[in-house]
Amino acid sequence: MNALDNFEDENPFEQDGDRIPSETSSTSQVALYEPPSPPSHPSRQLSPTLTINRPPFPSPGSHRQPQANFKTDFCCTRDRVLHSGEDVEILIVDAQKTSLNSSSPYITYVIKTGNTEARHRYSEFESLRESLSRLYPTLIIPPIPSKQTIGDYAVKQGKAKEDATLIARRKRLLQTFLNRLARHPILSNEHNEVLNSPPLSQLPKNILKAPSHNPTDQNASPAYAALPNPSAAHPLRQPDQRFMDSEAFTSKFANHVSGPMEKVTRRVVKRWSEHAQDHADLGAALNGFSLNEPDTLSGAIEKTGQAIDTTYMSTTKLLQDLEQNWAEPLHEYSQFASIIKKLLAYRHQKHVQYEMTQDALETKREQLEELEKSEREARRLEEALSRGRVNGIASPASPTSEGETTEEQPEPTTPNSGYLPPHPGPNPARRRTKTPGMGLLNALSYTLHGIMDVDPETARRNGITKTRENISQLEDALHLAAQDLKYSSSTIQADLDRFQRQKVADMREMAISMARSHRDWCKKNLEAWEEAKREIEKIPDHPNKGPPEQASSGAPGPSARRNSSATVNGR
Repeated sequence: MNALDNFEDENPFEQDGDRIPSETSSTSQVALYEPPSPPSHPSRQLSPTLTINRPPFPSPGSHRQPQANFKTDFCCTRDRVLHSGEDVEILIVDAQKTSLNSSSPYITYVIKTGNTEARHRYSEFESLRESLSRLYPTLIIPPIPSKQTIGDYAVKQGKAKEDATLIARRKRLLQTFLNRLARHPILSNEHNEVLNSPPLSQLPKNILKAPSHNPTDQNASPAYAALPNPSAAHPLRQPDQRFMDSEAFTSKFANHVSGPMEKVTRRVVKRWSEHAQDHADLGAALNGFSLNEPDTLSGAIEKTGQAIDTTYMSTTKLLQDLEQNWAEPLHEYSQFASIIKKLLAYRHQKHVQYEMTQDALETKREQLEELEKSEREARRLEEALSRGRVNGIASPASPTSEGETTEEQPEPTTPNSGYLPPHPGPNPARRRTKTPGMGLLNALSYTLHGIMDVDPETARRNGITKTRENISQLEDALHLAAQDLKYSSSTIQADLDRFQRQKVADMREMAISMARSHRDWCKKNLEAWEEAKREIEKIPDHPNKGPPEQASSGAPGPSARRNSSATVNGR
């Protein structure tokens, strides 16, 4: 990882003054973008309307972003609303059935922010989230409610889209999705029609072969094409311990939230629902029974039935609170865990991409070294053969005057001469036609290359040139991979820290909401049952009741009530 030391951390988030970093937070904080979201202003008071209409999630404390100045240059009305410094909530105020510009009816959600209003269907929310995930591969994009299953459509016979419970749930979760986007320091800039904007058409097919900070950059280096395309399961030689810890914690969090917590929550909700239904049936039965009894007994029974009805209604309200303020946020955080896993997998692939590029570059350099070594050996051999031809091997013919050749005559031998001419062999003519200076192996290689019509020297030199070009391209690719890895690591870590603050605030709000719901449930039931008790106390004593002095004497009279446990135990 030494090559990465040449690059600065590129963190698009500014560091908060009261920032609560995770244990694996990046130590280097360099702001790349100017965060567009407004800072929290301690002196600003919310209007009563906003206080009443504020949805419970996301928590107000999860998006604090101190800044030196508010944004002043607005590109449109939406930008002004989002970044004017006012704490404005995005509300989905209605869901209407329409068939505008469509052959079949669908549900459109009415979105209101300040004086601005818009209408969008579920598929547009889905496309928006998918587009943001591709445009910002290093950010945690909030989830949206999941689609209906095939079973839901089969059971409801095509009416699943019109289910009131489903529509109400989608309204709440889509509203939370929009508010999370509006409070994000970077995603809040995507307030325009991102679905129809040119950048989406410029996204590459493979997001790993594009810049992490801007996948739609048309001026990106062509060296990105040389980057490998690793799988998320590819191991790392030198993994970053920070992100190994993040992956382990995210898996643990996902297993706990989507396992025991959601499972127990579903069971609790089911039992509270059965409890409410039983009280509804019992209350109806008591109210009917009170019609058959006279005077004060009838009033007492009716008040008891009303108290049970109050328990039914308060339990129904408790169920709604548990569903909206506990079960739904819990499932949302289960979705968040899956999103973070994919984010960490993207960063893992970028790291693998960097290491694979390093390996490819090292391999190409070794290949170049082998080719250059072969080239040096070939030149040395060629020089040796040239010297041999000049010094000891006669040429079959030597040039004379224009166009004439004369056969070279061997030197005459004398007794004192040390020169011995080579034996011509059985066929002197054939020996003379052999290429001079060629051994058996060289002759065989020469023949084979002649058959294949390949010049080994040209092929080798072309290979050297091509390998050098590949090395240059891989060096550029390694530089880009190092930059992408550095940017991805710092940006993902910064967004994980922001998410941690958001999660703590939301979990706190969930716990407070659950406590408040149970407290209200107890208060309503207590008031109703105390009123019923007062009505019951108006019932006169039973005529068979013994005199007061006999009741206080300690000796049981004939009319004294027997202990129920005695009857049960048979005594």
